Amino acid sequence: MNDFFNALLLTYAALFPIINPVGNAPILLSLTRGRTVKERNTLARRVAINSFFLLLGSLLVGSHVLEFFGISLPVVRIGGGLVVTAFGWQLLNSGVSAHGDAETATPKPLDTFYPFTMPLTVGPGSMSVAIALGSQRPVFTDLPHLAVLGGAAVAGLLAISATIYLCYRFAEATVARLGREGTNVVVRLSAFILLCIGIQIIWTGWTGLMALPR
Repeated sequence: MNDFFNALLLTYAALFPIINPVGNAPILLSLTRGRTVKERNTLARRVAINSFFLLLGSLLVGSHVLEFFGISLPVVRIGGGLVVTAFGWQLLNSGVSAHGDAETATPKPLDTFYPFTMPLTVGPGSMSVAIALGSQRPVFTDLPHLAVLGGAAVAGLLAISATIYLCYRFAEATVARLGREGTNVVVRLSAFILLCIGIQIIWTGWTGLMALPR
């Protein structure tokens, strides 16, 4: 039982600060201005579900997929960091006014996967962590112990997904106390932090790539 809770907490603690659903909530709210509460609730649920399966796939088969295509983890970080950086730069320069009105009067159909699931919620950083966690699973162990560790990892992903849903589901209520000006400031700061995170991921990937044997 101790192994179960240790593995669950390890999975949750490793992914939570990188996914950062609390900090991403104002960004999601800004990107969904003009949407109804029902649409936001549906979006939050679908993003949470997509995030769970994306992280689960990275945890279980991520390392095998990279090995099959001959792609190293540092290269994934560099490529993913470029995506996050581009998205952060676009968001930082987006036409969201201080009143929270988008540039376009007619909302476009919501794509729950891009950019809300990836790279806003589950980016290359969290996917890399999930791949690393999956690659560190014990090879030689008894089947019941392996089942306990696997169940704990899945439970940790479920807990992360539930946190994502709650943060996104109640994003409007959370940032309402900030006011329109305060929300705009938080969105801009979050976009800048997202841009910096993308650059940091690129740097981490480049450092790891240079350290690989040639």
